[in-house]
Amino acid sequence: MSEKTHTRTRPTERESGPSEALRCPECGGHVIADEGRGETVCADCGLVVEEDSVDRGPEWRAFNASEKDQKSRVGAPTTNTMHDKGLSTNIDWRNKDAYGNSLGSRQRQKMQRLRKWNERFRTRDSKERNLKQALGEIDRMASALGLPENVRETASVIYRRALNDGLLPGRSIEGVATACVYAAARMAGVPRSLDEITDVSRVEKSEVARTYRYVVRELSLEVQPADPEQYVPRFASSLGLSDEAEHRARQLLRNAKQKGVHSGKSPVGLAAAAVYAAALLTNEKTTQAAVSEVADISEVTIRNRYHELLEAEEGLGVA
Repeated sequence: MSEKTHTRTRPTERESGPSEALRCPECGGHVIADEGRGETVCADCGLVVEEDSVDRGPEWRAFNASEKDQKSRVGAPTTNTMHDKGLSTNIDWRNKDAYGNSLGSRQRQKMQRLRKWNERFRTRDSKERNLKQALGEIDRMASALGLPENVRETASVIYRRALNDGLLPGRSIEGVATACVYAAARMAGVPRSLDEITDVSRVEKSEVARTYRYVVRELSLEVQPADPEQYVPRFASSLGLSDEAEHRARQLLRNAKQKGVHSGKSPVGLAAAAVYAAALLTNEKTTQAAVSEVADISEVTIRNRYHELLEAEEGLGVA
């Protein structure tokens, strides 16, 4: 019995999702991919939806993990954190050959010239030089703030959009890069306070705030207001508090939201006060000075917010 072959008129649908999500054009059944035969077939009626598909896997076989590592020839994945997305050649700074032996003097001079010209060719115009400097700043600030890789990627994408939309004229590269890091951290749910961002930046706090508002408005970024609870895990971890204290601090902040205490207040100050109050309620040792140093706010702010949180808790009748 010969198999029927159906030519699809919209091949782009194949790329929109996994083959299991597609439907058979004849019976509406589930479609699966047979990698061994290079075909996409219906699991119910056997209709061949696609044939001669491209095998995107390696041309070699491996039977264990070590053999796979030895035969693998892939490089690093592309990334937006580099101005060329990591597609250009990198020449190692160590003057050694493939066997680990040191190079001679003439070879060292030759490699130095190659590094110099390679660096010049990697940035062909002013736009790439701008991008290289800015992405370097983003990586430096993200490392100093302990931000994860996804925040660096997001900040790099925001900066690329700002550069392509012509938002940089009249503004410093460092200022826009800092604003992108601040926005990306808030979008990823790991916010940093404006003071923390300014501490690792090379521009003033007022310029960071002004540039941040401008970038968010012009690029229509969806940045939600910072939630005080997002700061609690970092503060509690830095102070060495238990999970019970962290949970208690979250509960204090939720009660404050119900009473409307958080309105118009700095989320960093509320989070720091909640952590301090939670430590006292769970009989864990910490001081206002220690919390102030971790959160980078004054002890006066902690005391004021601390009393407001406890009053909100009593107002709700929470034991």
